[in-house]
Amino acid sequence: MILRWLVANFVRQHAKQHLFDMVAEAARGADQFPAAGPQVDENGAPLPPPPPPEVVFVFALAVEASGLVDTMTDTVKTRCAEFVEHAGYVAGRRVAVIETGVGCDAAGRATLAALKLHQPKWVVSTGFAGALSSDLRRGHIMMANQAVDTQGQQFDLGMRMEQAAIDSSPGLHVGTLLTIDHLVRTREERTRLGREYQAIACDMETTAVAQACQLAKRRLLSVRIISDALDDELPKEIEQLLEQKTLASKLGAAAGAIVSRPSSVKDMWKLQEQALKATDRLARFLTSLVSQLD
Repeated sequence: MILRWLVANFVRQHAKQHLFDMVAEAARGADQFPAAGPQVDENGAPLPPPPPPEVVFVFALAVEASGLVDTMTDTVKTRCAEFVEHAGYVAGRRVAVIETGVGCDAAGRATLAALKLHQPKWVVSTGFAGALSSDLRRGHIMMANQAVDTQGQQFDLGMRMEQAAIDSSPGLHVGTLLTIDHLVRTREERTRLGREYQAIACDMETTAVAQACQLAKRRLLSVRIISDALDDELPKEIEQLLEQKTLASKLGAAAGAIVSRPSSVKDMWKLQEQALKATDRLARFLTSLVSQLD
């Protein structure tokens, strides 16, 4: 979960990169957004609409989704009221990748809207997660058989795997995923949460996605890549950055961190490199998963 708050990614997204993205999207035009009116072939005949997605992947942030989006073909990006969507093909199957924003409120609203729009066969709640057990290391994959939160909600996700199959897959874990409403920064808190809720990892959205799928009667899988091991802690400067409420104060805190400790730049870039590795590894796992779904 620490990787969600990459300082370098944040600064690019909300400052210079935001302007660049706006210009780039305007230049790409029809390559990125659906053209107005019906699509036609080279002879002017109307093309049939694309089939609805069989699978909807629910991510909180673009940095988490980017690895899978990069593997997609015939991709069309659409900005909807509750989410950003990338529709296309993965492993020959029609899918939609949605970016909901962080937290249960955003994830719940976006998932309900996407399910109403597409009515997919499968929903996959996915992205980064923090380890609550020393068995889970950075880069490991966690598939939840149960999602719980601190308000007492529990959702059985129906994931059943033989222990022998898990043991034969290094870096794969199956267990309880805890959904929380804040960033966990220390080993002490992670250990306490894992013990209290009998969970092996935590995220900030899955129970909301599970509740939406329950209401819509859609099948859900939860697949997370571990971005933070049990002992990983935020650099102090990044903790101070996260405490800021406005863009101006965040940018000021980032600049202050660089001035007071120039080596903090290395910490920021190291976190970003870890995020890129995590999203690519997660994409490979999700691609193989798509081809195995009924």
